[in-house]
Amino acid sequence: MAQIRFIQQDGSEAVVNIDSGTSVMLAAIRNGVSGIDAECGGCLDCATCHVYVEEGASGVLAPPQPEELELLGSVAAPRKSNSRLSCQLKLPPSITSLTVHIPEAQS
Repeated sequence: MAQIRFIQQDGSEAVVNIDSGTSVMLAAIRNGVSGIDAECGGCLDCATCHVYVEEGASGVLAPPQPEELELLGSVAAPRKSNSRLSCQLKLPPSITSLTVHIPEAQS
C-alpha cells in the first residue's frame, strides 16, 4: 500500500492510501479530492486530471508515453517539466509515497 499526498493551491492537503497499480486519478476520485475533474474517467482523452509531480519523484515513475505528452499540450494550467496526467500515474510496489500538487484549473 502507498500514500498519495495531494496538495491544493491554497496549501491544504489530503493524504490517501492506495494499492499499488491504482492510478493517482482514481485515488483522488474515490477519496473526494477536489481539483481532479477526470472528465473522461481515465481513458487518456481529456487532460482534466493534470497534476504536478513533486520534483525528484519523476525518476522512479514510468515516463509519459507519446499519447500523454500530446494531451499535456492542452492542459488548462501552465504545463511544467513535472506535469503529468494522474490517470497515467500508477505506482509500482517499490514506491510507498508520492506527493502531487493540483493545478489551479483543469478545464
